[in-house]
Amino acid sequence: MNYWIVKQEPESYSWDDFVKEGGTSWTGVRNYVARNNLKAMQKGDRVFFYHSVTEKRIVGVAKVARTAYPDPTAKEDGWVAVDLEPVKALAHPVTLEEIKGDKTFENIALVRCGRLSVSPLTAKQGERMLQTGGVK
Repeated sequence: MNYWIVKQEPESYSWDDFVKEGGTSWTGVRNYVARNNLKAMQKGDRVFFYHSVTEKRIVGVAKVARTAYPDPTAKEDGWVAVDLEPVKALAHPVTLEEIKGDKTFENIALVRCGRLSVSPLTAKQGERMLQTGGVK
C-alpha cells in the first residue's frame, strides 16, 4: 500500500463535505507532477486529506476507490482523475507545524513544495502520520 496527501481548501470542499457525499472524483488537477502522482495511485492506497490555506492540517484518511481515468473536467487530453472514499477522520488533526517539527517528514513535498496538490509519502511517513493523527 502507498500513502499520499491531497490538498483542498476547506471553504471550497471540506472533509465534512467529502464524508457527507461518501466519496468523490478528484478532478481539476492541472500540475504535471501532481497529475503523475494521481496516475501512480493504486486501488486501496491510503490518502491523507489536508485542509490547506486557512487550517493547514491533515484531517482525515481516505482510500483510492478507482485508479486514474481521463478527467472529465479537462479541456485537453492527458489530465486524469481518481475516485476517493473517506475512511476515517483523524482523532487528532495533524497541523503543518507538527509536520515540520517531526524529522520523519522533513523531506515531504508538503514541506518542500507547498503548492503541490497531490504528493506521495513513504510507508514510514504514512505510518507515522497515522500514529500522530491517532488512527489505529
